[in-house]
Amino acid sequence: MNIQKLQHRFKERCGVVAIASKSKASNYIYYSLRALQHRGQEAAGISVFNKKIESHKGIGLVANIFDDEKLKSMKGRNGIGHTYYSIKLSKPENAQPTIIKTEAGEVALAHNGILINAEKLRKRLKRKGHEFELGCEEEVVGYLLIDHLNSSGDLINALKRTLNEIEGSYSFTMMFNNRIFGIRDPLGIKPLCLGKFADGYIIASESVALDVIGAKMIRDVAPGEVVEITSKDYKSHQLFNLKHRAHCFFEYTYFARGDSIIDERCVYEIRKRVGWRLAKEHPAHADIIIPVPDSGRAHAFGFSLGSGIPLAEGLMKNRYIARTFIMPSQKLREITVREKVNPIKCEVEDKRVVLVDDSIVRGTTMKRIVDMVREAGASEVHVRIGTPPLISPCYLGIDMTTRDQFIAHDRTVEEIREILNADSLGYISIEGLVEALQFSKDDLCLGCVTEKYPMDIPPEKHRFQHTLKEYRY
Repeated sequence: MNIQKLQHRFKERCGVVAIASKSKASNYIYYSLRALQHRGQEAAGISVFNKKIESHKGIGLVANIFDDEKLKSMKGRNGIGHTYYSIKLSKPENAQPTIIKTEAGEVALAHNGILINAEKLRKRLKRKGHEFELGCEEEVVGYLLIDHLNSSGDLINALKRTLNEIEGSYSFTMMFNNRIFGIRDPLGIKPLCLGKFADGYIIASESVALDVIGAKMIRDVAPGEVVEITSKDYKSHQLFNLKHRAHCFFEYTYFARGDSIIDERCVYEIRKRVGWRLAKEHPAHADIIIPVPDSGRAHAFGFSLGSGIPLAEGLMKNRYIARTFIMPSQKLREITVREKVNPIKCEVEDKRVVLVDDSIVRGTTMKRIVDMVREAGASEVHVRIGTPPLISPCYLGIDMTTRDQFIAHDRTVEEIREILNADSLGYISIEGLVEALQFSKDDLCLGCVTEKYPMDIPPEKHRFQHTLKEYRY
């Protein structure tokens, strides 16, 4: 496996939706995608079945791609949707859902995740005569599925064979002709949930997509499960049942919306527990706690509860600015940071301040904020972070692809503190994070903070390897 090629490709973090309804599906999909906009701001698409699969896709925000006229024209009752982040799109057609047309029927796929063996499978499929128009991972899955369907004649059996061959992280929503499915990887790395609303059933990346259309959450889609929905019911097919999971901790500490429920856990409550534990591990002598908006708010509230130091709104966010972490280039991130937040001078002047945030990746945002708070008159600026130091690439879906991106790589906490120009710096421990998440450590993916991964990614280490002989370099 060529790690450099993998790192070039591993830039996905997305939101997926599927709707099976008694009435037109496009409006439900549209509003669900808007609720998942935080998962991707660069492209979006909707596919519905109306005698055949009809799609509309574009580059930009969901609300800019779809208008009333377009939604009215998409008349199918079943459909899927997708929103993208941090990929390079040359044209709207490369956005998802990806459509594969075959003699057996049409397949539409929306994918949140990364397949680490996609290139190997693509080469094999090319030798069998398949032509790849887009070169994307979803084409690989579609062609595998059709090959297995042609040989077995049963769609569920074909899905199981296909999923046995792909390696990586995935939550799929899939439409095969008029049939609608949600599929979650056997380790449960990516979130996916199932809900019911007045007109039918919904599957989506996060429960907030259910809330916006008035759907009641039934449950999470289980790791290794395929769920088929209709307007009247749903069917479950548990295809895999591994001993351990590998839930992405970053979903809980940063990426998911705070009001989401993922794997029966309230994201906001987890972030609050992280902040409380952080206050116990790294106390600070300070006058006020200031959250870095918006993803640091719950962590800061927990830190305030754990420390007894009052919480203050010391940074005002420009709400028309995109999240800097998911901007596609470092130059854009640096420009955006300067207009993203502004200190409230009357709150911070002559005060000892603790800035609390969910994570530090490159350090660009935090250094700028520390400097701005100092310029606004703070007498001291302390920094507390709700994830352990990020030191290793994510190969399974977060846009953190090379070690030199991380401010914590090959640096001590003291060296990072100096770069940030902070008076003190504290990260939550891995043990503290695991406790706050309330999962077994063996059921989490902690690769970016431990350098041990839940699947074989040479030359990296597997999380259950214990001796040097087991490490494959």
